Amino acid sequence: MTHLWVRAEQRPNEERVGLTPEGAAALIKAGIRVTVEESSVRAIPIDGYLAAGCEIAAENLWPQAPVDAIIFGLKELPEDGTPLTHRHIMFGHAYKGQPAGQVLLKRFKAGGGTLYDLEYLVDQTGRRVAAFGYWAGYAGAAVSLKCWAAQQRGEICGPVKKAVSKAALLAELDAELTGHDLPSALVIGALGRVGTGASDLCTDLGIKVTQWDMAETAGGGPFPEVLQHEIFLNCILARPGCPVFVPASAKTDPARKLTVIGDIACDPTSDFSPIKVYDRATDWDAPALRVAGNPPLDVTAIDNLPSLMPVESSEDYAAQLLPSLLTLGALEAGVWGRAKTEYDRHAADL
Repeated sequence: MTHLWVRAEQRPNEERVGLTPEGAAALIKAGIRVTVEESSVRAIPIDGYLAAGCEIAAENLWPQAPVDAIIFGLKELPEDGTPLTHRHIMFGHAYKGQPAGQVLLKRFKAGGGTLYDLEYLVDQTGRRVAAFGYWAGYAGAAVSLKCWAAQQRGEICGPVKKAVSKAALLAELDAELTGHDLPSALVIGALGRVGTGASDLCTDLGIKVTQWDMAETAGGGPFPEVLQHEIFLNCILARPGCPVFVPASAKTDPARKLTVIGDIACDPTSDFSPIKVYDRATDWDAPALRVAGNPPLDVTAIDNLPSLMPVESSEDYAAQLLPSLLTLGALEAGVWGRAKTEYDRHAADL
């Protein structure tokens, strides 16, 4: 029997989950054994999983799970260097040359486990079958506006926290923007999930937003228009051939109006990053990294943005992923087979 083990997230400020109680009930009905770890932070309470018929395990017990269990989580595993013997479904951030990702792949190779990277679960056309993109875009645009509002107060944006609801987030932002002329924003990747979410947040607040996608960036740059908007929201994943949107010279460009970069795709350590003015992610406690002054230029690049809206983003993502989870009994085929091929290719290159 296929056994899916949903682990607790161990990263700070991570309350999301990729399976709802309703989804768990559907898996059990399909003959899949489901174990869900208790969690002190998960946005969806454990009681629903218990009622759905799941087995409940103690928090962070997954290293002791049966060897044939498929461990399912979202974000990073503890960086303790231990070999990974299980099959894991997670976001590995390991296929674009990221240093931490290379360490992760070596752990899988040492333990004989397998990474089924959620970013590389794709259909036959190469499109991802599930993504947190919309809510990443929405939350990323919200944090970017918080950074801009803090600049108007002569400050750097302070800690951000989980939004109780979409309505509460909009009310909070509206209060911060009151009394200021609203900035202009440019979204690149506007036709994708992330860009749609970012654009929607701007529209909900009355922000004038310029929307670009592949047609506008096909020339490969440079793109002086980026520097003529107060806020730039990057919604395109770093991939080979991606043009540079913000060169290092932007920090000292005298014509720059840009003061906030929201790198929602957030891949600063990749060689293919289109934003060359910073080299590390930010976090909830310090969401803005100031890379230039007079005028200021702040970069916000939080890599678990959807967790700012954990219930909405979890329910949306879990509904997208469930049809693929229902096919876990055929790991060598379909989306799982393609993800395994991707893992094998990168593991072989180590």
